[in-house]
Amino acid sequence: MAFVKALWMAAAAACVFAPAKAAPPPASAFGRVPAVVDAAISPNGQRIAILGGTSEQRFVSIATIDQSGLPALPLGQVEAVSVRWAGDDHVLARIAYWESTGPRLAYRLERNISIAPDAKPVARLLDNDVLSQFVARQPILGITDTAPTRALVLGLVDNGRSDDRFDTRMKRKGTSGTLFALWSVDPNTGNGKLVERGNDDTTSWEVDLAGQPRVRLDIDEINHRFSVFGKPGGKGEWKPIWDGGSYESRRLYYGYSEPDDAIYLAQEGRLVKKRLGDGTVEPLGQTGSGPSLRLVWDEHRNTAVGISSGGERTIYEWLDPEIGAAANVLVRAFKAEEVNLEGWSRDRTRFLARVAGPNSPGVWYLYDRTRKEVSPLGEEYPELKGAALGTTSWMTYKARDGLEIPAYVTLPPGAKPGAKLPLIVYPHGGPRSRDNYDFDFVAQFLATRGYVVLQPQFRGSWGFGDDFEAAGRGEWGGKMQTDLLDGVAALAASNDIDPQRVCIVGASFGGYAALAGASLHPDVYRCAASIAGVADLGQLIIDDARTHGREAAAIDELKADLGATSSDRLAAQSPARHAAAVKASILLIHGDKDTVVLPSQSQLMAERLKAAGKPYDLVILPGENHYLTKTANRTRALEALEQFLAKNLPVN
Repeated sequence: MAFVKALWMAAAAACVFAPAKAAPPPASAFGRVPAVVDAAISPNGQRIAILGGTSEQRFVSIATIDQSGLPALPLGQVEAVSVRWAGDDHVLARIAYWESTGPRLAYRLERNISIAPDAKPVARLLDNDVLSQFVARQPILGITDTAPTRALVLGLVDNGRSDDRFDTRMKRKGTSGTLFALWSVDPNTGNGKLVERGNDDTTSWEVDLAGQPRVRLDIDEINHRFSVFGKPGGKGEWKPIWDGGSYESRRLYYGYSEPDDAIYLAQEGRLVKKRLGDGTVEPLGQTGSGPSLRLVWDEHRNTAVGISSGGERTIYEWLDPEIGAAANVLVRAFKAEEVNLEGWSRDRTRFLARVAGPNSPGVWYLYDRTRKEVSPLGEEYPELKGAALGTTSWMTYKARDGLEIPAYVTLPPGAKPGAKLPLIVYPHGGPRSRDNYDFDFVAQFLATRGYVVLQPQFRGSWGFGDDFEAAGRGEWGGKMQTDLLDGVAALAASNDIDPQRVCIVGASFGGYAALAGASLHPDVYRCAASIAGVADLGQLIIDDARTHGREAAAIDELKADLGATSSDRLAAQSPARHAAAVKASILLIHGDKDTVVLPSQSQLMAERLKAAGKPYDLVILPGENHYLTKTANRTRALEALEQFLAKNLPVN
């Protein structure tokens, strides 16, 4: 693959725009799954693996720099998750698929496939261990940096007890008779060798570059406390390093740094590192606290090299000046977009970066620092190249109780201030999540159809501080919903939207918010569209308990988030229980293979609406999961949404 693009050429390409009056791209251009999902560069910097393709045929292609040819391995109709290198001679492609274990229960399984540089399949990791086939995610916890290369993988082992009938803790764990275990796997054969057995509470490990466990992560399934244990210097027995005191405290743990032999934690609003040996705690960097804190990781040195944070856009503090210098070169070249470093060679001469923005679909680049060249590797949405897309801005407004709520607002292409256009409120899923300064195919699809799109970061969203997140607890049907209404009022005051022409659209929690808006605040929205949304909160708890176990920590956390103090309180916040109050037209879209929010939720809402004589449409997507990972189904969902909005919220 020859380099043909210099920095100035890449920057110039980012400034090309389509005419504002061009016809909007079809739904299929937005609905396609990204053509590039992930990319990784080999440690020696000579090869690049790209995971992508269409939903009908995912593949891994492997390019050798400065050589022709692009061998590719077809993966079939699977969900493409990620790709990484195990040494210089094996690519590990992570794929996912659904496997049913009964008429009402299915699991999403993630597996890792080892691939040679000529794109020939080699092995499936840990395929030789029967018990480990029952672990759902099979995460790779590390790769050794010396020969022979090994992948450290999370698997299972028998707990050694002959009868668990009276062991309630194992029942609560959900996989009776097994323990999590750390395995060392040969990418040449896929065969694994047991490194360490966990105990009844162990959930994972952190390993060093030699493949030895340094940190063990436990969650006690009796009291749900999250704890961190360590082996200072990799020697001796496990010793307690940090007790989080609760299940929720697991989010305060950020990882392990091998050079420092320390763990990263968020304490008292800032990031710190705590050494395994003497427990010394010291601040990490200067950023300290801030919204949406994350670490940038160097997998070759097994340590953090940067801290990212920010509200509207990501801001980086580089702990490693060499990595920061490379990042800043790309930031200057792509000023209007976000630049995320996705990996680099061991000698730090070649870097992979993903460049994207709200109106710029993601493009992957290779930056060669020595040659001072940037080369495009692939576009995520190639059919949208040159299309006129909406313009996104950042705003904040006060909720009715005074809480400051941030939001993204996207105007249609060519829209002028004060145009009083129809509005789509588009809350994110989670709800412990957030929208980012990135391309959102649904938001841009709606904007190109002439709608203003409001994406509020309502209370309970992640990334705006502990207090902001905690303010959403128990408020699914309460203040989270009024935060959306207050956003509509704030936009109406600017004269950019017509408050009499508002619909709400969302997926997952956003789908719940759409149904809650239509049923709990029936005079605000003309229509509501729910994609994989929740209609009955009590049923959600029952469904999740069937998957995880009624005593699982995740169920207690869900109940706390919902404010599930009584069945009456859950019913009061459940849209299906208030179908008779609905005045708006409702669109329900759901995948028939969804195991996160079961399709029975949308079917229940449809039944209640039908019984109440309310207008609705129900679209069931065949073979689809919670995340809409098939191009045909994504496109069908967008087309159904477009037709629904044209009927119930016409632009003109």
